[in-house]
Amino acid sequence: MSGTIRLLLADDHPVVRTGLRAVLDTEPDFEVVAEAADAARAVRLATTEQVDVVLMDLRFGAGMHGSDATAAITALPDAPRVLVLTTYDTDADILAAVEAGATGYLLKDAPPEELAAAVRTAAAGQSALAPTIAHRLMDRMRTPGTALSRRETEVLELVADGLSNQAISKRLFLSQATVKSHLVHIYGKLGVDSRTAAVAVAVDRGLIRR
Repeated sequence: MSGTIRLLLADDHPVVRTGLRAVLDTEPDFEVVAEAADAARAVRLATTEQVDVVLMDLRFGAGMHGSDATAAITALPDAPRVLVLTTYDTDADILAAVEAGATGYLLKDAPPEELAAAVRTAAAGQSALAPTIAHRLMDRMRTPGTALSRRETEVLELVADGLSNQAISKRLFLSQATVKSHLVHIYGKLGVDSRTAAVAVAVDRGLIRR
């Protein structure tokens, strides 16, 4: 891609946005054209501004999640690329972002030169994954029989939050029998026989957030 790469920063922490802008402004081919403190505003700005790449955090406190905003943005006509820039590297976060259409996934502790390279790669329409993220995705592909599905991950996160099967069924619009079936599959994949053990193993492996 030639010319200036126009950027939108989406993060709910002003200090983070200021730091990102300071780093990105040192690159001669970058221009930060807009900032958003919440995911919904990021979607609106991506619609109204001429943006090439959105740097998207995943969690904004209350309101829309970053992966939902990513899906909304990537569905736009002539959509900008979305580069997730976050502190979260669980399978749940990675899968949600990739399935939502993110072109790249980078952690906030990435050095400035890696961030700049990822922005240019994303702007060119190519995948820009942090090495640790790429490794996690490759591991899932190599061992699909032991990897939790997106739905199984959602169920287990709600178990970790203390929800009962009945509450989970209502939250996810599933029957209780389906929730139980998901739990059976989760136990088998993680090699455990209880809800508590499943949560402990999943947290230890970085499969769910805690």
